[in-house]
Amino acid sequence: MADKRKFITCDGNYAAAHVSYAFTETAGIYPITPSSDMAEHTDSFAANGRKNIFNDTVKVVEMQSEAGAAGTVHGALQAGALTTTYTASQGLLLMLPNMYKISGELLPAVFHVSARALAAQALSIFGDHQDVYAARMTGFTMLCSSSVQEVMDLGAISHLAAIKSSVPVLHFFDGFRTSHEIQKIQAWDYSELAEMADYDAIQKFRDKALNSEHPVTRGTAQNPDVYFQAREASNSFYNAVPQIIEDYMKEVNKRTGRNYQLYNYFGAPDAEHIIIAMGSVSETIRETIDYMNSKGEKVGFLQIHLYRPFSVKHFLHAIPKTVKKIAVLDRTKEPGAAGEPLFLDVCNAFYGTQNAPVIVGGRYGLSSKDTTPQQISAVFTNLEQPEPKNGFTIGIVDDVTFTSLVMSDEEINTVPEGTVECKFYGLGSDGTVGANQNSIKIIGDNTNQYAQGYFSYDSKKSGGITISHLRFGEKPITSTYLVGNPGFVSCSEPSYLDKYDMLQGIKQGGTFLLNSLWDATEIEKHLPNKIKKQLALNNVKFYIINATKVAEEIGLGNRTNTILQSAFFKLANIIPYEDAVGYMKEAIQTSYGNKGEHIVNMNYKAVDSGVDSLQEVPVKEEWKNLPESNDFKIYQGINENTDKELADFVVNMAAVMNQQEGDSLPVSAFMKYVDGTLPNGSTAFEKRGVAVNIPEWHKDNCIQCNQCAYVCPHAVIRPFLLNEEELAASPNELSTLKAIGKGFEGLQYRIQVSVLDCTGCGSCANVCPGRRGEKALVMTPLQELVEEEKVNWEYISENVTYKDTIAPVSTVKGSQFKQPLFEFSGACAGCGETPYVKLITQLYGDRMVVANATGCSSIYGGSSPSTPYTKNKDGKGVAWANSLFEDNAEFGLGITIAMNKLRDRIAMKMDESMSSVPAELQSAFTQWIEGKDDAEASITATENLVPLLEKSEESIAKDILALQQYLTKKSNWIIGGDGWAYDIGFGGLDHVLASGEDVNVLVLDTEVYSNTGGQASKASPTGSVAKFATAGKTVRKKDLGRMAMTYGYVYVAQVSMGASQAQLLRTVREAESYPGPSLIIAYSPCIAHGIKGGLGVSQAEEKYAVECGYWHLYRFDPRLEAEGKNPFQLDSKEPNFEEYTNFLKNEVRYTTLMKTFPENATQLFKQSLEDAKWRYKQYRLLAEMNYEQE
Repeated sequence: MADKRKFITCDGNYAAAHVSYAFTETAGIYPITPSSDMAEHTDSFAANGRKNIFNDTVKVVEMQSEAGAAGTVHGALQAGALTTTYTASQGLLLMLPNMYKISGELLPAVFHVSARALAAQALSIFGDHQDVYAARMTGFTMLCSSSVQEVMDLGAISHLAAIKSSVPVLHFFDGFRTSHEIQKIQAWDYSELAEMADYDAIQKFRDKALNSEHPVTRGTAQNPDVYFQAREASNSFYNAVPQIIEDYMKEVNKRTGRNYQLYNYFGAPDAEHIIIAMGSVSETIRETIDYMNSKGEKVGFLQIHLYRPFSVKHFLHAIPKTVKKIAVLDRTKEPGAAGEPLFLDVCNAFYGTQNAPVIVGGRYGLSSKDTTPQQISAVFTNLEQPEPKNGFTIGIVDDVTFTSLVMSDEEINTVPEGTVECKFYGLGSDGTVGANQNSIKIIGDNTNQYAQGYFSYDSKKSGGITISHLRFGEKPITSTYLVGNPGFVSCSEPSYLDKYDMLQGIKQGGTFLLNSLWDATEIEKHLPNKIKKQLALNNVKFYIINATKVAEEIGLGNRTNTILQSAFFKLANIIPYEDAVGYMKEAIQTSYGNKGEHIVNMNYKAVDSGVDSLQEVPVKEEWKNLPESNDFKIYQGINENTDKELADFVVNMAAVMNQQEGDSLPVSAFMKYVDGTLPNGSTAFEKRGVAVNIPEWHKDNCIQCNQCAYVCPHAVIRPFLLNEEELAASPNELSTLKAIGKGFEGLQYRIQVSVLDCTGCGSCANVCPGRRGEKALVMTPLQELVEEEKVNWEYISENVTYKDTIAPVSTVKGSQFKQPLFEFSGACAGCGETPYVKLITQLYGDRMVVANATGCSSIYGGSSPSTPYTKNKDGKGVAWANSLFEDNAEFGLGITIAMNKLRDRIAMKMDESMSSVPAELQSAFTQWIEGKDDAEASITATENLVPLLEKSEESIAKDILALQQYLTKKSNWIIGGDGWAYDIGFGGLDHVLASGEDVNVLVLDTEVYSNTGGQASKASPTGSVAKFATAGKTVRKKDLGRMAMTYGYVYVAQVSMGASQAQLLRTVREAESYPGPSLIIAYSPCIAHGIKGGLGVSQAEEKYAVECGYWHLYRFDPRLEAEGKNPFQLDSKEPNFEEYTNFLKNEVRYTTLMKTFPENATQLFKQSLEDAKWRYKQYRLLAEMNYEQE
């Protein structure tokens, strides 16, 4: 029968959440990309009252880590509730111990996993099967889905089979390629799922629940005499699983008309060569074999659904007897193994069979690397060889160990005929991805057409490149690879014109839509020759629209998405434009209705403007004859003074990757970086030019306070002091002021902006005090300033020294004459976190070592190929590393312990040889030992000591020089967000603080899991709306600082840069100088807060937070207690609590609650205010304590 179920347009995560909700009573979860959406949907369903098959809502519990979530799942199952979780990657690995327990106790859990790469030489959030293969020995049934539709269908089978078999199920599908691919699919109605559920098995499960009504003992310890037998006793349960799943597949097939088998064979019934694989690549392989068989070949494909238990009987039955050669594809790499897991399983299945085929294995698609029909064709070509290559790779060029297969030049187009393919280039946070998701839903939900959407990103935060790959057609779309031959290309960011090959592969007669700052008469001179030639040779219709200007006029800021979406529907003509307008306006009402009528009307205007402002640009015939050239600017600024290692990396690696062509890099290119180590400072050469407006310095209004540089999130605006020679040598006449201040005689002052690195947030202009009511910084269109200011920056940054020893660094002004060693990161425009990090690098960067927790600060701090931490002219700078999420404090402690041990060894060697070395060395040794633990003293001692060692013939000199890098006392910092410090890493952080070691901890408190998309953490305050707190958080924020104070020997402070720049500076200097553990908790506005006015006003928001009592400034310095003083100093004034509610109403994370759950909002806002007053009362009591010695 045909599938009569209702169509919905959704991604794989939504499909998993929809089907799992039906069978779930409790869910223990923790956010991790790319699985978080499943749990978020589940929480949203529950908050909005959706009922499962038990006519009840699901209880969702967010835990402090994946290990905690697994423990909660285990406990809930033991208590008799059907329980689900959603995870991936490192999160799944943290669950492994409990997975053994859950399977060993035969509990019917279901884990939905959007399979993802594991952090090895580097972290990757993208998809492959490394994580699920690491769980293959846990005793879970493992069921694999290859498409969004399969997620919906096999997701149901996973729950049904777990209930009936008592064996837990791990249902997995490819992270991003399936979890985030949007498709038009058919969804289960819960009444159908209820009909298939085995209620007797559910009751049996309930009856064995841990309960005092029928007490039992579980989880005992067993000895060698019985443990082995007890493990074998469960065999019959596993033997039954394949038949149970097959029976449910037959039932699903009967209801849907589909043909799910444990192992599905596709292709020629008499094929001699086949591929075996699982996951999203299955769709690509099926397209390829259909293409090849249509040309007379006889090839096939076996798709794995049931991976564990691996049923050899069913597996062999599914393979044609004619098969002579098999290629097994694994989406993982197991270094040192004889082969990857599925390959070994297949070899084992054929062990001992007569006339067994030749079996070879290969690797593909790690970290979501695109796998195309051409690559699959290469696998079949390999099988045609007399001795096919084993252990091969596809999709890369391995010119080191030569594992890669050679692809033919044949163009293989397997996309269904009539399919419209589109690519959209956007800027993160400009709304392009959201608009395209809406477009897919509009077409999928309102027409008979099928739709597919997949979205690729770089690793920067908002402000990075996004590429949306959309397909629409009359036939189902199974092309699980990127769009290569688009008929429509759109670009929302004009600066991309000279950076990316956006028109590569565009179809003849295609359409190119550009958001252009220039009109039809000006655009030609701004187009690179390569793009002109592509337009002409492919007869492309070229349209422009100044969506940036329109968005600003309407009041949408930089959000050009709706304007361009409207233009897309007009130009692409996939559905009648008038219908599209109606659908877009319905979607606007749905998306923005709870944000107010004003927002809705602005977006309505954007829809109408998308056509009114369109201009067609004639494509000139002579453009066809332009010379072949690649005039893209992929890096800027490298010269003879650039560090050679860095220059090599930027030119040969970073430039290629930043041009979105990293797939072309061969394995040999990575041999220098095989362990993941990259040179510092690559961001200085990116020059992205993504700002619309940048600060222009009006010197007559400048008071030389340097506050603009202090707050700049990207270190793009800096004060410089120029002497006469530096000023005279400038290629442009520089506008300067006479420098004000003691010691500045003979120097000129200038504020300089790196215009191509600026993100245009406006933080600097917003904090500028100006003079006589006039700002010294005025936001001005980039195009008006770029040519002159680009040259000025290049000259000053290369030729003007940082005169950082004149003004004291203890002042805000003085601190900003120091070079920031954290610059031009990929953080959001206006980021509230990065100004804190930048300041610390200015103070201590030349001897700073950072252990960084995974999160926003690690992504903008070190996402290949961007390395924003840099070094000074002496080659000294920030040494930075990221381990994982949960272990950052311990990782940082390990660094400190190792350094201390090696420095102690130096001191020991000096002591031992003191009597046998010359007096000059004795004196130097003594000076170093005495100043060893004082930073400045150790620097001075080292400067005196090293020259003596280098000319000494003593053996001790050689020993100490071997450890020379440890002579200077380092400033060790442990940096992370609140998700790490308050939740998953809290246990480790607590232990590190308790250790008493001299480490500095900076917690960038955004009060939400920023990097994974805005989930609630224990730092989230009462009443805030976040993912997993859809109806508002009901309990108060954890007070991490007060908890740390209880040790009595930890320096603790809370800071807010916008509230008091001086208090922040004083805090950082005190914390770093404290000879023990220090903890700084920094209030950090985030894009997830939805601040009215945007992140450009984040400094004002930080100030407002303190003034109204939402946040407090304090310092707890244990050194004061020894002086008979109160160690706790409350630095913020008494708050004006009357402004508290107004502060909440200034952020969408609170106002959303007023729209969606108004009753909750009233109650929780009141509670939030009471919590703030209670917290302030506690601080005031601490500040009033008497510590005078009697």
